[in-house]
Amino acid sequence: MSKIHILFENDEWTAPLVGELAQLKLPYQLWDLSLGHFDLSASPPKGVYYSRMSASAHSRDHRFAPEYADGVIQWLESHGRPVINGSRAIRLELSKIAQYAALQAAGIATPRTCPALGRVAMIEAAKSFDGPFISKHNRGGKGLGVHLHDDVEALNLWFDGPDYEAPVDGLWLMQEYIQAPLPFITRVEFVGGEFLYAVRVDTSDGFQLCPAEACAINSDQGPMFQIIEGFASPLIKAYEDFLAANHIQIAGIEFIVDGSDRALTYDINTNTNYNPEAEGRMAPEARRGLSSVAAFLGRELAAAGDRDDMTSAA
Repeated sequence: MSKIHILFENDEWTAPLVGELAQLKLPYQLWDLSLGHFDLSASPPKGVYYSRMSASAHSRDHRFAPEYADGVIQWLESHGRPVINGSRAIRLELSKIAQYAALQAAGIATPRTCPALGRVAMIEAAKSFDGPFISKHNRGGKGLGVHLHDDVEALNLWFDGPDYEAPVDGLWLMQEYIQAPLPFITRVEFVGGEFLYAVRVDTSDGFQLCPAEACAINSDQGPMFQIIEGFASPLIKAYEDFLAANHIQIAGIEFIVDGSDRALTYDINTNTNYNPEAEGRMAPEARRGLSSVAAFLGRELAAAGDRDDMTSAA
């Protein structure tokens, strides 16, 4: 029997999805890519594959899980297996440089960004910014590795201080600091390539903005995540077109609005999570994240089965 195969490396983030699949009585199989092996000469099982590989895998001691996942996905796609968030998605998940290049090519505005390799190069790149700037890891996840610097002198002090942590792939992004009029960003969620809802995320406590329940941190500012009722923006269509062009079906895309009312997109999360507290405040009939993902996977499994039947009949 064909199944929904979940490719993952984080049990905590996977368990809620499993619950939704079970509730819909959908057949599924878990494939933990934090370790393992597979036979390249074999044919993968039929079904639909959904990659939930995250750029932050190294923070859970799964340093090479993304590279392994990339190999698995290449194998699956070479056999014509449908992969939700396949090879292009994992490419963007693991490289913010690739994200920004793709966004700019699609005409979507991003903050000014200078990739850099090595301390000397970072300092030279930092000198090109007027005022405060941010350093961030090219392969990040959960907002890890993001630091705000007032000037080059502060950057030098940070290099030699206790907070410095080298990026896992060695690459840094030096980026203009966007001073928003209010301390929040907006995260726009998509399932099946279509808009689901938008979330206002409070940034008063810093840059670690992971919405999953397992990432929860305490805040004195009230709810960190609030779903925006009636959200409307030209970015919805731009993002949907971008996701379609890059063969990404499930994603959370984040943007910030500066003092000049410019919306600047700065992150694409292809392993997106949903905040249960925020969704708990929604109307009962409203579409929720993981239930929508499970339903979408069910439809994809049925479609894959229909294609297999047509192939067999031919």
